[in-house]
Amino acid sequence: MNLQTMKIELIPAIDLIDGKCVRLTKGDYAQKKVYNEDPVSVALEFKRHGFKRLHVVDLDGAKSKHIVNDQVLRAIYDATHLTIDFGGGIKTDEDIEKAFNAGASMVTVGSVAVTNPDLFSQWIRKYGAQRMILGADVRNGKISINGWKEDSSEDLIPFLRKYIEQGVTNVLCTEISKDGTLAGPATNLYKKIMETYPQLHLIASGGISSAEDISQLQEAGIPAVVFGKAWYEGRIELSKLNISAPLPASPLAKRIIPCLDVKDGETVKGVNFVNLRSAGDPVELGKAYSETGADELVFLDITATHEGRKTFTEMVTRVASEINIPFTVGGGISSIKDVDRLLSAGADKVSINSAAIRNPELINEITGKYGSQVCVCAIDARHDADGWHCYVRGGRERVELGLFEWAREVQDRGAGEILFTSMDHDGVKAGYANDALARLSDELNIPIIASGGAGTMQHFRDAFTWGKADAALAASVFHFGEIGIPELKRYLMSEGINVRV
Repeated sequence: MNLQTMKIELIPAIDLIDGKCVRLTKGDYAQKKVYNEDPVSVALEFKRHGFKRLHVVDLDGAKSKHIVNDQVLRAIYDATHLTIDFGGGIKTDEDIEKAFNAGASMVTVGSVAVTNPDLFSQWIRKYGAQRMILGADVRNGKISINGWKEDSSEDLIPFLRKYIEQGVTNVLCTEISKDGTLAGPATNLYKKIMETYPQLHLIASGGISSAEDISQLQEAGIPAVVFGKAWYEGRIELSKLNISAPLPASPLAKRIIPCLDVKDGETVKGVNFVNLRSAGDPVELGKAYSETGADELVFLDITATHEGRKTFTEMVTRVASEINIPFTVGGGISSIKDVDRLLSAGADKVSINSAAIRNPELINEITGKYGSQVCVCAIDARHDADGWHCYVRGGRERVELGLFEWAREVQDRGAGEILFTSMDHDGVKAGYANDALARLSDELNIPIIASGGAGTMQHFRDAFTWGKADAALAASVFHFGEIGIPELKRYLMSEGINVRV
C-alpha cells in the first residue's frame, strides 16, 4: 500500500523520565535509553515535520502514582501549542486538573479505571468522555496497572465494554510484550478490538518498527497509531508518512450543545442578538436536553453584562441539579469571585466574553486557579467592511480588536475552548460562519465551538466538515422542536461524523 494515501492518525510519543526523552523496552525501567535530554526540542522537531498531536507519558509519574513531569508538559505546550494527550501517574482530580492546566487537551487513564472504576466514571461525567482516553495496557490478555509493574484480573474486552457504555470512545491499547521491541505491532489484537467495538477511535501502541507497520495497521482498519522508538532510531521514512498534507481530523467525538439564552428567568431566542421571543423554562429545557442526548449544556444570562447584574446563581443551581452532562455558565462574570460562586452553584465551566476583553488577565486567573478546562472564552464577532471584529456588551459595542488576533491571545493565555458566535449568522438559520470557523480551527490548537446560524441538520454537518469545528451550539432549532438531538446524531453518523450516541 502506498502510504501517500493513508488516513490513519499518526501520533508521535515523548516518554519522560527525570525530565528527559526516553524509551523503555517492554515497560522495564531497567531497560531505559535516553534519546534527548531536552524534550521540548523533540516536540518542536515533531511540529516542524508537520505533526499536530503528541502523546506524552510521565513515566516517573506512572511509577510514583502521581504526576511528576507537569512542568515539562507545560514547557512543551508553551513552545508548540500542539494537541497533547498526557498520561502517567493520574490518580486524583488534582492530577487531572494539573495536566489540563499544564496544556494537555486529553488525559490517558489506565490504572484508576481498573482499581477505582467509580472514580473513573466520575471523571467521565465531570470532565467529559471526549477528554478521557482509556488506557488499556495488555499483557497475556490481562490489563496491567501501575506503570506495568502489576497485572490485574481484568480481561481486555469486558474491561473496554463497561466504559464504552459510559460514552468513552478513545482507547489507547498497548501490547506490553511488543512495546519498545521494534518487532511489529499486535495487529490481530487491534483487529479483534475493532471487530468487537467498531465505534472506537482505537490508538494502537507498541512494536512499530517502520512505515510499513503503520500501513499494515491502516489496512486492518485501525484508526490511529502511537510510535516512538522507530522514529528515534531512524527507522521511519518521513516521506512515506505524507504528513506534509493535512492530518486526519481530531478523533474526538463532535459535540452537540444546546444553549439556553436566559433573560429575566426565561429562555429566549432572537435574530442577530435582538427581537427576543420566549422559548420556555430553562430548568425544564435543560433536563430535557440532558435526557435526550445533548453532550453539554450552555446557560447564558444574556443581559447580565449589559444591565450590570450577576448571573442568576439560584437558577444555575436548579439547572445543575437536573442534568448529568457538562454545564457551562456565562453572563456577568467579571472576577474570580464570580467564577467561585458559579462553580459552587454547580457549573462545570464558565464562559467569559466582555470581561475577558476588558481584562485579559482574568483568563490567566481562572486557568491558574481551576485549570484551562474550566475557562471557555466566548467571542461575539461580526464581519464588517474592514474584516472580522469583536463585539462586547451583548453585541452592542464594537471594539477595535480583530477576531483572529483576539482568539490567538485567548489561547496563549490558557483558555480551554473558544465559543465563536457570528453575529451576522445568529438566529438567521442559514448556516454557520464556516470560513471563519475553519480559519480558527487551522490557526489554533484548542477546541472551537460553532455558534450562530443552525437551521438544518446539514448545517451541523457543514460546521464539522467545512468549518472543522469541535462542537456545534444551537438554540431555537432545539427549543422549538425543529430538530431533535437523537435524529441529528443519527444523521451525522450517516454522514461519517463521529458523535456520541
